[in-house]
Amino acid sequence: MSPWPWLKALHLIFMISWFVGLFYLPRLFVHHAMSVNQPELNEKFKDMERKLYYFVTPWMILTLVFGTWMLIAGAWEAYSGMMWLHLKLLLVGVLVAYHFWCGKLMKDFRADSNRHSDKWYRWFNEFPLLVLVAIVLLAVFKPF
Repeated sequence: MSPWPWLKALHLIFMISWFVGLFYLPRLFVHHAMSVNQPELNEKFKDMERKLYYFVTPWMILTLVFGTWMLIAGAWEAYSGMMWLHLKLLLVGVLVAYHFWCGKLMKDFRADSNRHSDKWYRWFNEFPLLVLVAIVLLAVFKPF
């Protein structure tokens, strides 16, 4: 039996789990930025953000592990000549950078040195959705 379906299934499961965090953490930032003058909420958001960030970081790692495993198991050989795969991998790299940027923003909140408004975080929160749509469309349609 080929391991391919299991690799793909695990990759997707961990990717979905990671995206839950990428969608929710910036939402917490929105509400945290709005609660600056409420010390009890400020501390609660700091705790929630830290727990969520460190909870979803392993899902990012496992997404990358199983995605790399699929590349090694034959996806690179089959698709490396197609531009969609290179673009998808670039977008995955952008998501990893976004994840670590969220970690930096979390640390800024923790140090009470946030410099962004709730409106900025609302826009920041939309970015992973746009990248997710692009990645899914590239992987499903393999357009070029």
